[in-house]
Amino acid sequence: MFCMFTVPLHAAGKPEKAPPVTRLVLLGTGTPQPDPDRSGPSTAVVVNGSAYLVDFGPGVVRRAAAAERDRGVGALAPTNIRVVFATHLHSDHTAGYPDLILTPWTMGRDTPLEVYGPKGLKSMTDHILQAYREDIAIRRDGMEKESPEGWKVNVHEIRAGVVYRDDNVTVTAFPTRHGEWEESFGYRFDTPDRSIVISGDTTPQQATIDACRGCDILVHEAQTMKFVNRPMRPNAQGYDVREYVAKYHTTTEQLAELAKKAGPGLLVLYHNPITLRPDSRPMASTPDDLLREMAPRYGGKVVVGRDLDVY
Repeated sequence: MFCMFTVPLHAAGKPEKAPPVTRLVLLGTGTPQPDPDRSGPSTAVVVNGSAYLVDFGPGVVRRAAAAERDRGVGALAPTNIRVVFATHLHSDHTAGYPDLILTPWTMGRDTPLEVYGPKGLKSMTDHILQAYREDIAIRRDGMEKESPEGWKVNVHEIRAGVVYRDDNVTVTAFPTRHGEWEESFGYRFDTPDRSIVISGDTTPQQATIDACRGCDILVHEAQTMKFVNRPMRPNAQGYDVREYVAKYHTTTEQLAELAKKAGPGLLVLYHNPITLRPDSRPMASTPDDLLREMAPRYGGKVVVGRDLDVY
């Protein structure tokens, strides 16, 4: 049985003779919980020096800068981020959107951002740009003379199927299910040397299995049974945690069954309600809890992702 915590490329003992053309970089693995160790959800697929982001939670630009500086991923210099995808429009996946639009522009990005995602993305973008209209005008027309194009956003509201293609990658969107959201998507990235599937937030779906089918890496959320079965129900907001998870998320038990059918070369767990500092939150789940729950149910390679891991 294969089960490990995390052995990302940057932590390997010896450099590979032929590094892969494609790298997966976890920029944020957190949840709505304001955890100082984990930024909001954001994942980068880097191919031949070009970066493609999925989701843009809080802290995304600073995590990208850290990946450039601390992990040597030059493609994630903020000014290089040009193409991004949204799984759905929950705030924890999109609160970094104004930062992603504006900060790289003020640092020198001179072309519009290309953004792909579900229905509602255009309205969200228009309102962000409207909210920052004075800032944009002053930076563009005042002393700073920022690029007249770099603040703009080309929004593509998508349907399931191939949504993006260039010389590096073909990106295919597939439908997921996340509570009351009318639309949510996962994405499959096919590159010259790897296939990577990123689920976003979702209950277990056949579409995820079909999108993977032996993919090299599946990045999927997992809620621990320890979290689901904790005695505090309903929670402070008045809803039942077990009912909420059943409608919005995937448990470790469910993910183990899904992964058996999907057959990824590596399963990366992210966006989990865990803590890296159990002393501060003794009732919270930990990475070890995730692995303990997965180990008897799933025999493939599985890791718990941390921010700035590179695979």
